[in-house]
Amino acid sequence: MLLVECCRDGCPSGRFSHLHRGTLELCQSDHWVTSLTKALLPRLLSLAGRPALGRVLVVPNFFHLRMMETIVLFGTINIFVRESTYFFLCLPHSCFSSPVSINQPLRMHCQTCALVTSSGHLIGGGRGEEIDRAECVIRMNDAPTARGYARDVGRRTSLRVIAHSSMQRVLRSRHELLNASQDTVFIFWGPSSYMRRDGKGLVYNNLRLMNQVLPKLKVYIISWQKMLQFDELFKKETGKDRRISNSWLSTGWFTMTIALELCDRINVYGMVAPDFCREPQHHSVPYHYYEPRGPDECAMYISHERGRRGSHHRFITEKRVFAKWARTFDIHFYQPDWSPPPLPANRTLEGTVTTAPPVTQKT
Repeated sequence: MLLVECCRDGCPSGRFSHLHRGTLELCQSDHWVTSLTKALLPRLLSLAGRPALGRVLVVPNFFHLRMMETIVLFGTINIFVRESTYFFLCLPHSCFSSPVSINQPLRMHCQTCALVTSSGHLIGGGRGEEIDRAECVIRMNDAPTARGYARDVGRRTSLRVIAHSSMQRVLRSRHELLNASQDTVFIFWGPSSYMRRDGKGLVYNNLRLMNQVLPKLKVYIISWQKMLQFDELFKKETGKDRRISNSWLSTGWFTMTIALELCDRINVYGMVAPDFCREPQHHSVPYHYYEPRGPDECAMYISHERGRRGSHHRFITEKRVFAKWARTFDIHFYQPDWSPPPLPANRTLEGTVTTAPPVTQKT
């Protein structure tokens, strides 16, 4: 992998924990390093409006080719890398901007994160204390911690990722979710029409009002450039164009991807394996732990996965991607406890069987 640093102060050293604008990371494999460096690197740098000059460092680990494709697609070099292991996202943090001032990027890093889903599988598990011991606790939408749920889901919340469609529910629960959450970071996501800053963006307008009422609240939005990257990531991982397939990315997709940027280790609570709902004797639980009379989780997953008319979440498809990521990154699943199966062995032309090569873990 090549690290190209075009900053005026020269290349940083050490763990690369403070790289900033002007930093480019590209995946290299032995058979095309030379051609890429000679042919594409000057073009990539020129696309970003910077001179085709820079110090080149060869560093360990790997970087996925799709990062180069993303750079070409968006014509930008604007990447922040902490451990040289991210393979699909550009510039964590700066793509999450405050709705009050775009010059206030989110800066957050956690060694261990508990990503708490909203699944009914959490009920009765008694994982609350374990969840609260994580350095950072991540939750979604309006999932509560009060009302007797703390024993199973914990009390702390470091980061809450909220969909545009959950905005009103969050406001209705503002005394629990907002007023008592001065230390919690909130990231809101939604289509560009909801985030418009010309007075017509419904979510953006509400966030402005929220900031006036609770000025100390740490509220961020995902930029439209970042939203495009989430779409591109879905296409790269699944082969499906989100728009053509009438798919809506779920809040779980955004949350897992954000967690990969912010966390060294991710402990996911309440997420089932991709094939769980195909098991004939699978345990039936509500879709949300705080809506015991709500829809069945597997019924919801299957309905959305098979839906063709209108837009649907592809929950099962997303979980297949998460399982694949867990083979590469430090991701673990609890309540229910499961691990992705190992990759199948490869059979060579001579008939011998070899196992899949080891994948570098994110540490």
